[in-house]
Amino acid sequence: MSDNKLLPLRQRIDAIDTQILALLNERARVAEAVGHVKAETNAPVFRPEREAQVLRSVAERNPGPLASQDVQLIFREIMSACRALERRVVVAFLGPVGTFSEQAVYQQFGHAIQALPCVSIDEVFRATEAGTADFGVVPIENSTEGAINRTLDLLLQTSLAISGELAIAVQHSLMTQSGNMDGVTRICAHSQALAQCQAWLNQHYPHIERQAMASNAEAARMASGDATMAAIASEIAGQQYQLGVVSAHIQDDPHNRTRFAVIGRLHTTPSGKDQTSLVLAVPNKAGAVYNLLAPLSKHGVSMTRFESRPARTGNWEYYFYVDVEGHVLDDKVAKAMADLNDNAAFFKILGSYPCTI
Repeated sequence: MSDNKLLPLRQRIDAIDTQILALLNERARVAEAVGHVKAETNAPVFRPEREAQVLRSVAERNPGPLASQDVQLIFREIMSACRALERRVVVAFLGPVGTFSEQAVYQQFGHAIQALPCVSIDEVFRATEAGTADFGVVPIENSTEGAINRTLDLLLQTSLAISGELAIAVQHSLMTQSGNMDGVTRICAHSQALAQCQAWLNQHYPHIERQAMASNAEAARMASGDATMAAIASEIAGQQYQLGVVSAHIQDDPHNRTRFAVIGRLHTTPSGKDQTSLVLAVPNKAGAVYNLLAPLSKHGVSMTRFESRPARTGNWEYYFYVDVEGHVLDDKVAKAMADLNDNAAFFKILGSYPCTI
């Protein structure tokens, strides 16, 4: 009886799937035409501001019952597949395979790309600067441990621009070859992950040595060949390297998130909801920081982030990393940036990009 009820519903789904397939290929053919126009004008294959507009639009027009977040995920992959008809974008990330950085790459670009794992954050920048990769994805801050200082230092030096951002939930698992801690003499992970799990480790394994690695996935890869080593990494990394889970979700903050920046040579145009990142330094005198930031208030520009880093001059000087709402081409932001440039001892715009967080 149930099969009699299900059959017409399944037939209807099959008919709808045929329509969806036809529409997907129609969209792909239009995307190919767009690619030909881009080739004539030497326009970039990936336009994050355009894709951000599409994703916002489908969420706003979504009537349900599918959740808007799930609809956006589907459309991200559709755009990724259509983009690949022009050319597969190469994206560098902190490897090896299985890192949260790799997860961020696919969340931003979809899966129809060429992902390029790198041994360090420095190498992500080098690959992107050299043109080996079109874009790089680098961690910029964590909700528990704060800024990723190496990324901030490299952003100060590079000629690349930030063209996108995203944040992902970071859930750590303790894993070994066997799925238990028998014979384990050290626990390995990236220094940030060790810090994010410090309280849990102190409670459960206070006497086991902790060792910092280049990445969590590298720790997982090494643990797969060493029974005396436990790794803290994502469950995706554990599956990649066939590790057993000793304990899941061991991060001290259950809402732990990491923010990533997309870097490259692309400078985006306004998408309608943007953010601008910049670096500033001030003369060493009383009230300098207050006076420096006054143009933001004057022109009605909201500051969403303020981070300091030592300038390493030995004179107690600092660089200030600032995020503000709006695009540098917006009138009020442009005026604020001009005033900041006039008042600052050092001024550098890191990029304006669609705000997705």
